[in-house]
Amino acid sequence: MRQFETGIPGLIVVEPEVHGDERGYFMELWHATRYGVEGLPDRFVQANVSRSSGGVIRGLHYQYPQPQGKLVSVLEGSVFDVAADIRVGSPTFGQWAGIELSAGNHRQLYVPAGMAHGFCVLGDSAMMVYMCTAEYNAEADAAIAWNDPDIAVDWPRSPRRMSAKDKNAPRLSAVPEDQLPRFQT
Repeated sequence: MRQFETGIPGLIVVEPEVHGDERGYFMELWHATRYGVEGLPDRFVQANVSRSSGGVIRGLHYQYPQPQGKLVSVLEGSVFDVAADIRVGSPTFGQWAGIELSAGNHRQLYVPAGMAHGFCVLGDSAMMVYMCTAEYNAEADAAIAWNDPDIAVDWPRSPRRMSAKDKNAPRLSAVPEDQLPRFQT
């Protein structure tokens, strides 16, 4: 496994070791010991699968006061995956990073607890899996506007489909600091 820093503390791109031949391939989606040695979580409590059609943008989602870290992988298709640093006290507060994750490149993105996460489906559809460090809590569910001009994510396309929650999410500047996650060193 190789990992790459993104310039945002804790946001890490992971390239798992893939063993392929004429039959296909095998890779470990996650391994507690191997990932733990690399400074990634060695424990997840929930796994989710998401399937989205082409042109969908989801996000930017986060939980507060019960933030989740997420290890995100694409099983089918490709997405432009984005994480925005909304952790109060972070040296990169308000900044974002994005990467293409696909079934072909096998990359993963570890989004640390407290960051907002979203993605744009690049092809006809995409299936993703999220390994989460905390259980989903509907009462802690929150979002920042996908098109917040202060964050200024450079999405590769405009959304063709979007939930009402995402269409109506507030700008980061409209969320009181006491309702945002804190940066943990």
